[in-house]
Amino acid sequence: MADLLETFACAPSTERGRGILISGDPKTNSILYTNGRSVIIRYLDNPLKVHVYGEHGYPATVARYSPNGEWIASADASGTIRIWGTHNDFVLHNEFRVLSGRIDDLQWSPDMLRIVASGDGKGKSLVRAFMWDTGSTVGDFDGHSKRVLSCAFKPTRPFRIVSCGEDFIVNFYEGPPFKFMLSHREHSNFVNCVRFSPDGSKCISVGSDKKGIIYDGKTGEIIGHFSQEDGHTSSIYAVSWSPDSKRVLTVSADKSAKIWEISENGSGNVTKTLECPASGGVEDMLVGCLWQNDYLVIVSLGGTIHLFSASDLDKAPVSFSGHLKNVNALAEIKGDPKLILTSSYDGHIFKWIQGHGYKGRVERKDNAQIKCLVAVEQEIIASGFDNKVRRIPLNGDECGPTEQIDIGSQPKDLSLATDSPGVALVSIDSGVVLLKDLKVVSNIKLGFTVTASVIAPDGSEAIVGGQDGKLHIFSISGDNLTEEAVLEKHRGAISVIRYSPDFSMFASGDLNREAVVWDRVSKEVKLNNMLYNTARINCLAWSPNSSMVATGSLDTCVIVYEVGKPASSRITIKRANLGGVYGVAFTDDSTLVSSGEDAFIRVWRLKPQ
Repeated sequence: MADLLETFACAPSTERGRGILISGDPKTNSILYTNGRSVIIRYLDNPLKVHVYGEHGYPATVARYSPNGEWIASADASGTIRIWGTHNDFVLHNEFRVLSGRIDDLQWSPDMLRIVASGDGKGKSLVRAFMWDTGSTVGDFDGHSKRVLSCAFKPTRPFRIVSCGEDFIVNFYEGPPFKFMLSHREHSNFVNCVRFSPDGSKCISVGSDKKGIIYDGKTGEIIGHFSQEDGHTSSIYAVSWSPDSKRVLTVSADKSAKIWEISENGSGNVTKTLECPASGGVEDMLVGCLWQNDYLVIVSLGGTIHLFSASDLDKAPVSFSGHLKNVNALAEIKGDPKLILTSSYDGHIFKWIQGHGYKGRVERKDNAQIKCLVAVEQEIIASGFDNKVRRIPLNGDECGPTEQIDIGSQPKDLSLATDSPGVALVSIDSGVVLLKDLKVVSNIKLGFTVTASVIAPDGSEAIVGGQDGKLHIFSISGDNLTEEAVLEKHRGAISVIRYSPDFSMFASGDLNREAVVWDRVSKEVKLNNMLYNTARINCLAWSPNSSMVATGSLDTCVIVYEVGKPASSRITIKRANLGGVYGVAFTDDSTLVSSGEDAFIRVWRLKPQ
């Protein structure tokens, strides 16, 4: 058995030049956002408390709570909306194909009977309202010719629906059943977001033309504009009302968030500009916002979530982040069992602390993609898809100047001789490269296609795995490798090899879903029939006391085997990471960390069988 201890969540998916529309539930103070096929529920009072819904077949785009907080409607890039319960294991209530293309926004009616959705599609079907229990359409939404980026339901009677999009138009519809009411063409660029005030008296649209336009909630007529004084200097991506309907929060590509006072007569004036902690890059553009209770939630293009207090705007925000893409490498720093390092396909390296969560990102000058990551004391060694191996010193929250070497071929695997400082082995297609202090000691062609490798802690031995499933054991003397043995047991290309911490064994995994534990001295198989994964093994790790081996697989499972017991007495963690597990590590003999395709890092506590 294994219990989920902690979840370090991914960041919201973002896209350059577009806003993201996040939503929440004031009663539980939770927010909803999407990444990949997952819908993430996070609780603002406890950001380590995370729930994930992963049942969409296509990338999820937007999600919203029902007015009573009991249901969530989430949409995806195929035009499908799934309605599921927030309790009872997310039981599915209904699924409807609403549009023929991506859905960008959706909203519930205040009486919870209807849902309106907008986005992309064929012909005129860019906005649709339907009954939440039957899916039957309630109205006709003519009037848009391009992708409809946002829509909103008036929260009070008489009901109205407003929509806006890439055709620069804002349309109002009355009903139900809904029919066209009036149209505005005041915006001169994309209209990115439109929202009614909680009391229904007003509505605001914001766009890429830097404008905010204020409408009467009932008639749809324009009653005012955002003041140009202290206004945004670039596209406004999102707007969110305060609970009292007197102020709004906006975010912009100019990297600022602003609070506006909305007067009774319909004018909007800036009362406060919020500066988010930033590194100065394009990832600091602000693309999403939500005003919920006392929290002002602001999301940057880089996926960082900043939480300001509405009652104390001068207080520094709490900021947390996560990966945006597949977490393909995971390392724990020896000597600090609570610190975990992870890297994602897009080249970002994050630090996490058990019990605390996000601890910051390792800022680097080049965000080159990373394939392999290992850490020792205060140093990271990483190899990438650009044929380079890098040494990144860690000094507290900063990293020192990065050293790098181009080894001429794409690294397949990377391992350090932990007891021999500076010695590393890198495998490439044609052989292995031995490094000392990031200088090439030898580049050895091996005569077979190499797929994985590992070097002994003292640097005296290396094991190299091949496309043919064979394990080649070499002794290392100076810059020479001498083949000592060839082990044949695997029926697929070797994907990973790791020595046990006590150096008495090693374990290997292959693309044919099998893992094997070997005795290092006798070269005999110590544990076989480790065939309980149903797809290729991507990673494996040993417990610190060398008694357990964990495998992470494309089948989304982590399986833990105990060396002295039959493989059948395993612990299986199902759906550890949606899309596949790509990193696994023990932080102590009963705590395991996994990472994967879903951009999540999860900490598991193993229980004795």
